[in-house]
Amino acid sequence: MKKTSRSTHHTLNELNITPLLDLAFVLLVIFIITTPQMVNNLEMFLPSGKPPPAADPNAPKPKVNRIVVDATGQAFLNDQAMTLQVLKDTLKQMKAADPELGVVVKASDDVDYQYMVNVLDIVQQMEITKVGLATDAAAP
Repeated sequence: MKKTSRSTHHTLNELNITPLLDLAFVLLVIFIITTPQMVNNLEMFLPSGKPPPAADPNAPKPKVNRIVVDATGQAFLNDQAMTLQVLKDTLKQMKAADPELGVVVKASDDVDYQYMVNVLDIVQQMEITKVGLATDAAAP
């Protein structure tokens, strides 16, 4: 007669959860990586590659106002020097007269970046949406 020991016939009382935890951590890492990309949404209107539609040759060209910031931080609106407060007041009057006001902002190459930010901040406060940034053409 054979004797059997109880130690060889034991049942599995505990479940091994290590693979389950590995899966949970992998999913957590995936959600951490992908969530910030879904939250950051910045609306931008990029130019298309299509040529603009043919305009009426008799129609007047739209008035574009030029804001130039020189190396000392002085702002010029249509070649008239003015302080930032005067620039803000002038743009406010121009915006009241023409709701579709458009401006082109150009800065000197060696201007302090803060002066340019101040001018762009004024343009944003006046809710001017047609804004262009002018650059110099590259020399051949």
